[in-house]
Amino acid sequence: MPDQTPFQRAIAELDALHAGDPRRVDVEGQSLPLELWHAGRMSAWLERVEDAPSELVQLAVRSQHLQRWEVPRNEYPEGRVGYLTWRRDQGKRAGEITARVMEAVGYAAEDAAEVSRMIRKQGLGRDPATQAVEDCACLVFLENYFADFSKQVEHEHLVRIVQMTWKKMSPRARELALELPMSDEARAVVGEALAG
Repeated sequence: MPDQTPFQRAIAELDALHAGDPRRVDVEGQSLPLELWHAGRMSAWLERVEDAPSELVQLAVRSQHLQRWEVPRNEYPEGRVGYLTWRRDQGKRAGEITARVMEAVGYAAEDAAEVSRMIRKQGLGRDPATQAVEDCACLVFLENYFADFSKQVEHEHLVRIVQMTWKKMSPRARELALELPMSDEARAVVGEALAG
């Protein structure tokens, strides 16, 4: 639509790409594309992590999992190295696609490159914008995937995952994480991870 801002057009284009996810999730009786729902959860957490996030941060957060289903994890070797390679490749790909969308709707190339950098998590721990993307990713994981994940991973490994996740989060994100509703089992794992 001609009266939309570049930001509004970018969000619409990105959400159209998210909506192509063939995987579905049931949310309050409605079937949604999994990735579109995930992007919405990322944006919802950003509203709680940052008081006034910039457009660029909002776009990076919204795009962090962009078209992730197109490169399945099982196409990479098992184990940590395979996982990290897959995650790196996913970040690079999502950053490149997001940058192309941004430039197509009128953003400057340097702004598109900045968002791509945030999606790749460059500057994590030093750059507040990249930290916001990571915080939202960690909170979405803890809120929506941790309970199921904890049933598939042996206890000591799960404790280490929580510890690694916690290290990557800002103090604000940690506060929010501790407010999440959790089963007694999940809360016990988090307590053990933080005490260790």
